[in-house]
Amino acid sequence: MGEGSLLEVPVARAVVENVSRVSQALCSAGGTISYAQYKYDPEESHRWVSHYDRMTSDALKQIQEAFTLEDLIMPKTRWNVSIPGTCDLDSLLKAEGIDMLIIAGTATNCCCESTMRDTMQMGYHVLFVQDGNATSGDAAHNASLANMVLFGDVLSADEAISRIETA
Repeated sequence: MGEGSLLEVPVARAVVENVSRVSQALCSAGGTISYAQYKYDPEESHRWVSHYDRMTSDALKQIQEAFTLEDLIMPKTRWNVSIPGTCDLDSLLKAEGIDMLIIAGTATNCCCESTMRDTMQMGYHVLFVQDGNATSGDAAHNASLANMVLFGDVLSADEAISRIETA
């Protein structure tokens, strides 16, 4: 989201307030909030060769520097959080008895859409916050929203908050 960052999506800055409002409503209702962030992990046992081997050495070096592992954020080494061996979110959700996800983030047509498609097929109920997701342009964002109605509920931040408050 930072200006000039490697994969900057300027529109993402505009959805922060909606993501915060949905997060606050979820917190107030006793829900669990989890943040997953794409990371490069050179020690990953399931190296993503079909992705990284297509990059130039300079591009791969930029990815390695920009997306190093941190302890404060749940790392995911694929665009979606449900690929076994690349993110622990599924096992953590199951351990807590959580069966619903609310998806907000960047990029609508990549990480967020991938996560919604797969987690719904894994049995989770999914809400996709249309004004809490962002990508590089309106055409790509809207095309993803049109697809997402097959996999869960596509709602505004206000509608998601209303659902949280009445659940």
